[in-house]
Amino acid sequence: MNDNIINYKTSQLSSGPMGSLSEKECVKAAIATHFKKTGGSDLHLRLMIKQEANQGNYSQAIALLNQLLIRCPQSAIDYNNRGLMYLKIAEYEQAMADFNQAIALNPQLDRAYNNRGNCYAHQGNLSKAVENYEQALDINPHNQKVWINQGITLRELGNYPLAIETLELAKIIGDQYLGRIYAERGYTHYLMGDWNCAIADYRRALSCLPQGHRYQQKVMKWVAQVLEPVISSAENGQSF
Repeated sequence: MNDNIINYKTSQLSSGPMGSLSEKECVKAAIATHFKKTGGSDLHLRLMIKQEANQGNYSQAIALLNQLLIRCPQSAIDYNNRGLMYLKIAEYEQAMADFNQAIALNPQLDRAYNNRGNCYAHQGNLSKAVENYEQALDINPHNQKVWINQGITLRELGNYPLAIETLELAKIIGDQYLGRIYAERGYTHYLMGDWNCAIADYRRALSCLPQGHRYQQKVMKWVAQVLEPVISSAENGQSF
């Protein structure tokens, strides 16, 4: 797949001046041109969908997924992906319909249960969210994202000890989302009133997150939330 992308880019760049277009825009234009010429294979269509989704163009991704689902009406993964795009733009009814269809087509698709759980959580139905996360974990207990989502939702339900335990289990699985796990565990400690543990976890989170990661800003806000009473007391000359 990477070789094909390089060829598209080379072909487009050699065809004439590109003006102020960025490399990504050149690649996108070349893929679109090739897509029109060939009628668009499923592979090329999925490549374009991924590109639009990565750029936050969720409506465009949905339009392309509509085309793909006409060709592949039994594709559970494509229904799941379209549901995820609807979830990104807060179209919860359409998202739920797509997740339900994905699960009907493939009852073993753990990602669809996870996404359906997220959809329930966004709508405030936390109990149904937890139920779907449990179904996802029954199918694939190594899905780290599901453990994290379940831990967050249990915290929202006020079950802090079980939320901590769930995030601990997520941490055991692997290091891919370690920064986020420490951050969410730290916030749970904060809500429990254990500010020392919260700060310790926030520091661990910041040391794990890559520079510029979107989660860094969230963690820094949580750190400020813990430190604000201390700073205010110091400024007022009071002991804390």
